[in-house]
Amino acid sequence: MAVLQGTAPAHELTDLTDLGAAAPAAVPAARIEAPGAVAPADAKELSRDLLVRLGSLEEGSSEYSYVRGTLVELNATLVRFAARRFASRSEPMEDILQVGTIGLIKAIDRFDPAREVEFTTFALPTIIGEMKRFFRDTSWMVHVPRGMQELRLALARASDELEQLLDRRPTPAELAAHLGLEEREVIEGMKASNAYAAQSLDIPTDGEEPAAVLGARHAVEEKGFEAVLHLETLKPLVAALPERDRAVLSMRFGAEMTQSQIGEQLGVSQMQVSRILTRILKHLRTGLLAD
Repeated sequence: MAVLQGTAPAHELTDLTDLGAAAPAAVPAARIEAPGAVAPADAKELSRDLLVRLGSLEEGSSEYSYVRGTLVELNATLVRFAARRFASRSEPMEDILQVGTIGLIKAIDRFDPAREVEFTTFALPTIIGEMKRFFRDTSWMVHVPRGMQELRLALARASDELEQLLDRRPTPAELAAHLGLEEREVIEGMKASNAYAAQSLDIPTDGEEPAAVLGARHAVEEKGFEAVLHLETLKPLVAALPERDRAVLSMRFGAEMTQSQIGEQLGVSQMQVSRILTRILKHLRTGLLAD
């Protein structure tokens, strides 16, 4: 059994509030060895006394930090208990426990020992609420406003209830009447629900071809994509060219001038312009392939 250093075992401890009242504020509270190993019954009693003491300490002091941290360790089992409800979720359990610990800290900070309620009764809803908020904010493939997320849940519950009553899927108008909303709001909520999860483009479809996938049905070839990709790749190569070479490229491919017209601008022959262009394009092609 974990004990306070220099004190009797936990079940024989006097109320820590008495200890705090009898000693000056500067006197540190008795330390608890291995708070995480304290038995549940003892942890409950110690938490009650430490919560009272926490309220008498100055926030930010070392003693306040110690008591607060000890309370977190003593009640870590509450976080693990709450996390079991979400064990089937895709999020890593480590992340769920971390979020639950944040909820536990919030519960410690908000708890009022003067109220006749057990800390566990107060803390569990706070911890679970923090976990649910985490799932609500991270589980959507595309982030939508929180109001839309809550509307999706309301629509799902209402749809299940009406489907049992009507023996068919309810219409948006029926859902709107059931929830006291406008039909437009219901339709927006139904559209927002599509953002909750995304389907892989590689999943098989019911097409005639055995290897048909969803991506083959909806994919569209963007003809301009390759041109944009090449242009972005060429930008730094063109920027590194001498000024005269950049001018030749601009006149030939920007202003669409003929080689003769470019020659007149530069005071050179058409043959020389052709050689200049060949050299420039060879240099750009080499740099493009190298990248």
